[in-house]
Amino acid sequence: MVRQSSVKGGFPAGNPIANVLVIIVGALVIGASIVLGFFAFLILSAIVLMSAAVVGLRVWWLKRKMAKGGGAQSPDVAVRTRVDVIEGEYRVVRKDGDET
Repeated sequence: MVRQSSVKGGFPAGNPIANVLVIIVGALVIGASIVLGFFAFLILSAIVLMSAAVVGLRVWWLKRKMAKGGGAQSPDVAVRTRVDVIEGEYRVVRKDGDET
């Protein structure tokens, strides 16, 4: 046998107490979802904010260290300081006087 539904078609028309309980439980579930979503958003925001702070602090620290000259010098700076030295590799092909 098929049950008749209410005119609005939202809830079964059989038991008004069950309808009220469904509305109350649904409202509580929606409210709990909103509250938990808000706290999840706060936790995620805190994690992102702390990560950004750590990265920003690290970048600031490295910039400060490089400005003081504590970082490693690049190779072209070392070359510019000693222009009278020529570095390179060589191989002896033949000695003078050795004509074999």
